[in-house]
Amino acid sequence: MNCCLFLHLMLGISLLRPCLTATENSKTEEAKHSEGSHLRLKSGWIWNQYFVEEEMNITRKIIGRLSSNMHNGSQSLKYVISGDGAESIFFVDGATGVLSVAQKLDREKQAFYNLKAHLMDNTTGKAVESESDFVVKVTDINDNAPKFLHEPYSAIVPEMSPEGTFVIQVTASDADDPLCNNNARLVYELLHGQPYFSIEPTTGVIRTSSKTDRELQDSYWVIVQAKDRIGLPGALSGTTSVLITLSDINDNIPTFKKGLYRMNVSESAPIGTSVGTIMAHDRDIGKNAEMDYSVENDESQTFDIITNNETQEGIVILKKKVDYEQQTYYNIRAKVKNRHVDEQLKKYHTVASTTFIRVRVEDEDEPPVFLLPYYLFEIFEGSPQGSSVGVVSAIDPDDNRSPIRYSITKSNTFQIDDNGTIITTYPLDREMSAWCNLSITARELYNEEQTSEVPVYVQVLDINDHAPEFPEFYKIYVCENASSGQVIQTISAVDKDDSIESPNFYFNLSVEDTKNSKFTIIDNQDNTAVILTNRTGFSLQEEPVFYISILIADNGIPSLTSTNTLTIQVCDCGDSGSIQICHSKDMLLMEPRTEIMTAVLICAVIIILGFIFMILHLQQRRKQTLFPEKGKDCRENIFKYDDRGTGEEDSEAFAVGELRCSTFLREPRTRKTRSAEIRSLCRMSWQVGPDDAVIKEFILEKLEEANTDTYAHPFDSLQTYAFEGTGSLAGSLSSLESSASGENENFDCFHDLELPFQI
Repeated sequence: MNCCLFLHLMLGISLLRPCLTATENSKTEEAKHSEGSHLRLKSGWIWNQYFVEEEMNITRKIIGRLSSNMHNGSQSLKYVISGDGAESIFFVDGATGVLSVAQKLDREKQAFYNLKAHLMDNTTGKAVESESDFVVKVTDINDNAPKFLHEPYSAIVPEMSPEGTFVIQVTASDADDPLCNNNARLVYELLHGQPYFSIEPTTGVIRTSSKTDRELQDSYWVIVQAKDRIGLPGALSGTTSVLITLSDINDNIPTFKKGLYRMNVSESAPIGTSVGTIMAHDRDIGKNAEMDYSVENDESQTFDIITNNETQEGIVILKKKVDYEQQTYYNIRAKVKNRHVDEQLKKYHTVASTTFIRVRVEDEDEPPVFLLPYYLFEIFEGSPQGSSVGVVSAIDPDDNRSPIRYSITKSNTFQIDDNGTIITTYPLDREMSAWCNLSITARELYNEEQTSEVPVYVQVLDINDHAPEFPEFYKIYVCENASSGQVIQTISAVDKDDSIESPNFYFNLSVEDTKNSKFTIIDNQDNTAVILTNRTGFSLQEEPVFYISILIADNGIPSLTSTNTLTIQVCDCGDSGSIQICHSKDMLLMEPRTEIMTAVLICAVIIILGFIFMILHLQQRRKQTLFPEKGKDCRENIFKYDDRGTGEEDSEAFAVGELRCSTFLREPRTRKTRSAEIRSLCRMSWQVGPDDAVIKEFILEKLEEANTDTYAHPFDSLQTYAFEGTGSLAGSLSSLESSASGENENFDCFHDLELPFQI
């Protein structure tokens, strides 16, 4: 028995072990109808293992036999199966128990079939033996080729990788039984890709087998084959392709295409001008191809080379101004190297590529050149007109040495002559401007387009021409009960002049105030002084105000002195020293305060605005009185119509029956509408008419309403109505509409009235 059958046998035993060990030893009784006794017999199923090889082209093949010791060859008993494929794939002979298969099986679709065996009584249809489980196993044949799982495969590996570097692992799968005849045991080999790559036969790991150079070939197609049955005869195989791309490493240095570059530059070119470009080539790509250029043996440091990061060109730029008259040619050497070099790759970069650059300077007409980049002069303020400030000088650097003329840009304070001497046009004042910034232009006489400018800074020096003065107006108050020696104010001074010595100012009282003053002053020697009382007690009524003269002197040479007056007001103070009143009654009348004047002015403006508003309001009311709105007069209007036919409609008339109209306007009614109202009122008055008491009560109510209404018009609304006394019949009083056709009108109700109201 080979390995595959042995494994199948072991698997079958493990599956059928419960059936073999759990065989029932039941006892049955054989009925003897004459005696009624039973014979107990052992019962149980007996069978061997069942195996079916897949893909067998058969009509019906016997795979085994079911057997039970309860079946003694009696025709009344039969074998029956149920479960997976029963009576469709698997069949059993009911009399003999022979088990057969009728179809071709595929192990990859179903490897096991679980069935049940039954022993049935043909007469009763009942089971005479307990059912038993059994399994039919489908044995494998090598009918499936290996398949790769994750196609397509691609990998990236650095160029120049050492031998044995891992690249990628490919994996194939075989659907056959891995336990039978090595049908699913795979081995791998390369069909294409040597000698640069190799593959491990059992794992499918691809590794490098020799060094690769991306600059020679940047990618490789590797074909891998997988075989089952470990490559033995009869094995099936599958293939796949792997794209291996080489990534770049910095193993090449940049090199110049040319050994000599020639360039020209004008001597008038400004610093930073591009003189030309140089180009080196690097076989690497990406970051490894980035390079930096530098200049060697350029002692003058006139040129520099920068790299264009997009094109990797070297741009030669002017680092310093060149002068044709000083040097006409420059010979420099340029070097290039990679910008990014790993430590382990420095062995590839032991040397650097160089090239030579020859730059020729082109001569041009140059503008004048000042001897100094800027000029600084000083002059005292107050110097007379025409005073010399200083001299500027410029020359023409060209060989022809053109004469130079000078001018000042936008300045009325200074002038300059042909020799470059700057003079003043009027005396200067430092306090107005301490510095004057000028721009001097030098222009060639023979070519006025060639110009240059230089800044000139003129400092105006100070002289002592301003006397010191108070920085502010001091409001000084002294209480009536002030004691002698009391400090009432600290004063200081300012001076428009510039002084670096300290202290700058000295304070003192005038000669007259020193003899007679009730106050004294003490200089603090720090540009401040304090005012003190020189006696005890002051009188607001007798001397409300004191004026003292303060002499302030500066430390200039010569010293300047000014006299400044301080006004000191006497105030009535409380016990705590708080000021309450600082003016006598006469002074209050003579010197009204600003706050009072402001309040009076505001009140006057309000009164004027109110007067204007009142005039406008009266004018508006006068207009409303001349043109009253319709409906405001609530007296009844009696209209008489003498027309015949339909006549002209009066849209301005009011209904006579409406007595109350103080709150809204009457809507105009046409004559046809009034005719209908008359007929309605006629019928209503005939049926229901108020008595005299009701009319009297109504008139009294109107009288009361007129007496209490303060907004009523200045006429007696009661004159509109008349009380005739008793005897009048109730009815509608109104103008009657005449109609051209009397067919539509019904005046029968008027025949019942008395003579004055009949028609």
